[in-house]
This record gives sequence, C-alpha cells and structure tokens, in this order.
Amino acid sequence: MDTASNRALSTALDLLRDPPAKPDLGKGYLDLLGAGSGEAPKNSGFIQKAWASPVGSMLYDHAQLLNRRLLTAFHPPIDWLGIPSGGVALDVGSGPGNVTAALARAAGLDGVALGVDISEAMLERAVKAEASRQVGFVRADAQQLPFRDETFDAAVSLAVLQLVPDAEAALSEMVRVLKPGRRMAIMVPTAGHGGPMRFLSRGGARFFAEDELGDIFEELGLVGVRTKTLGFLQWVRGQKPLDAR
Repeated sequence: MDTASNRALSTALDLLRDPPAKPDLGKGYLDLLGAGSGEAPKNSGFIQKAWASPVGSMLYDHAQLLNRRLLTAFHPPIDWLGIPSGGVALDVGSGPGNVTAALARAAGLDGVALGVDISEAMLERAVKAEASRQVGFVRADAQQLPFRDETFDAAVSLAVLQLVPDAEAALSEMVRVLKPGRRMAIMVPTAGHGGPMRFLSRGGARFFAEDELGDIFEELGLVGVRTKTLGFLQWVRGQKPLDAR
C-alpha cells in the first residue's frame, strides 16, 4: 500500500465487516464496488449522472468549495460533533474531500477521517486534493455502508441524501456505524421552493419536508434531535444514546 493515505486506508480496512482478500487500492482509494455497485437502489437521474462524470465532478468540486467557504450554512458543526482526539470520523458522500479533511483535523494527529463516495471521478479528485495519513477515501454505497457496527466517533453528510434513492436506508446505516453517545449531522435541501427546485426534483433529486428528517432521526433512536433551516438548506443533528446497545 503505497498511497499517501496508507494509514487512513489501513484503518478503513480494519473497520470493514467483510474485508476483501485482495483490496483494490490502485487508484489511491479503497474501491469496494469494482465494476458493479451491489444490489442497492440507484439514482438514475441526470443530476447524479452529471456529478459522476469527470467534467461534472470538476464543476461540482469548484462550486462546492466556493459555497462551503462563503456560506455558513455549508460549514459542518465540527465543534458540536465533539470528535475525540485520536477518534475516527465518517463523511458520507464526501465529494472533493474538503469536509473529510476538516473532520480529520478535528480528530488530531492520531485521528482519522474516512470519506465515502460512489463516484469514481469525485474520489479521484478527493485523493489528489486531500488524501493523507489521516484522510482516506472509500468507494462504497451509502445505502450499504461496509463498516462494522459502532465504529465511528462522528458522522456527517452534506448535500448528498437528496441524491440517494433510499435516504432512510443511508441514515439507518450512519446510525448503525456510529458509536453510542456519539453525534451525527446532515445537511440537505428543503422542500417548498419553486423554479430551480422543481427542475432539480425532476432530475432525480429529493427535497425533504420541514420535519421529515428530524422525525426519521427520532425513529432511528437518536436523541437531542435539532433542525435548523437556513434559506433552502436544512441542518439536522442528533446523538446516539449511550444505551443504544
């Protein structure tokens, strides 16, 4: 394993439920999908196809980086997550990897952050931009996370769930891999907006009602659930109870 993120990818392999006999690390990330992508439902809308292309991922990368720098709404609540020194954090739908890297910095020099994405083009950009001994990337499906139960100290997902066919399954998976007492936060577009939002919806994106995700968080057993809507974006936070076992 001669990638820049060898330590982080070693951590990823250690956390897998079913580690492959011959891990595919040839592109700088751990590819658990190969030519196929499992049996989980797939988003076939034009938006997902566009982001999955090399040009689309580049455009998305630049737009996302600009938005996350300029808009407070895009900033993950790093302090609130309370990632312990030496902890392991998860970024579902990691895109260009800048949020994954921020999680790694919060975890300290002995910590690790893993970014999961399904787009090969996006993962290639993330590896070039952010891979390190603390930051690693995994190609996997958010609806079927490959990790063992209760292995992460924090989990986030920014502007991704609207493109996942079974968002409830993805959220359930994030809760499953989260350690008891630890926190997760997601950011998604909200419903109730016309024009471009209706256009994006026809392209395969889902827009959530005001209380929809908060209710799902509580149904999944999270406590202290909080929602905050900023314009057309919504943050939802929650904590896995200590007695979740």
